Amino acid sequence: MNTMKTFLLMGLLTVLLVVIGRVIGGQGGMMIAFLFAVVMNFASYWWSDKMVLGMYHAQELTQTDNPALFQLIGDLAGRAGLPMPRVYLIPQDQPNAFATGRDPQHAAVAVTQGILRLLSQDELRGVLSHELAHVKHRDILVGTVAATIAGAISMLASMAQWALIFGGGRGSSDREGGNPMAGLVMMIVAPIAALMIQMAISRSREYAADEGGAQISGNPLSLANALRKLELKKEQIPMDANPATAHMFIVSPLHGGGLASLFSTHPPLEERIARLEAMVYGKSPT
Repeated sequence: MNTMKTFLLMGLLTVLLVVIGRVIGGQGGMMIAFLFAVVMNFASYWWSDKMVLGMYHAQELTQTDNPALFQLIGDLAGRAGLPMPRVYLIPQDQPNAFATGRDPQHAAVAVTQGILRLLSQDELRGVLSHELAHVKHRDILVGTVAATIAGAISMLASMAQWALIFGGGRGSSDREGGNPMAGLVMMIVAPIAALMIQMAISRSREYAADEGGAQISGNPLSLANALRKLELKKEQIPMDANPATAHMFIVSPLHGGGLASLFSTHPPLEERIARLEAMVYGKSPT
């Protein structure tokens, strides 16, 4: 279901790109914006692991640095059918973790100092399984494609705004006999809609990683218990996190609620836990 939802949302993003391209930028403008977004996001995808690990001053560990952690990750990677990822330690007190890398052969798993202090071995096993599920599902690629399309939509809207300013209000909609008001509405609404869809894709992949991680670890409740602890400590221990990387962590290091939940990179904690518990008890998620 999560995979199907992701494909539907990706399709919706594509349709939105085509529509705004026709209304605002015309065929030529749409292709220019899309190609530029592809180049930018390809570079981000290819080197994202180095950028984000450097951003958080992550230090690569060797097996002698933490034999127990290496053994745990190696065991879980074997269960998932994945090669052993590189392992990093983030010098942050907030308990959190993320996975990165363009494919399973170039994957890295990063954990904070706080998460190693907070969680039991079983709970840590659940968290690491979740991160390895992201690697197995190639969620870095999914996120990059979604960002490419959403970025192209935002650039088209920006192009249209500049054309409106310097073109005296005559854009492609006027030249092609379109509706200028429709172009103005798309200019405002489309980037917001694209961001909302992109965030919905991110939330869908989190659900899938929860389910996949529970299958890898063999105990959905270990991840559910870990999520409760992580969310509680997140409120107590802030992290100086870049919003652009918030979607990578197992729980968002940022704060937000209400209307901000529409743009949240993570599903509601209660829903995530309910789905994990349903895998054990057979209850419908609330």
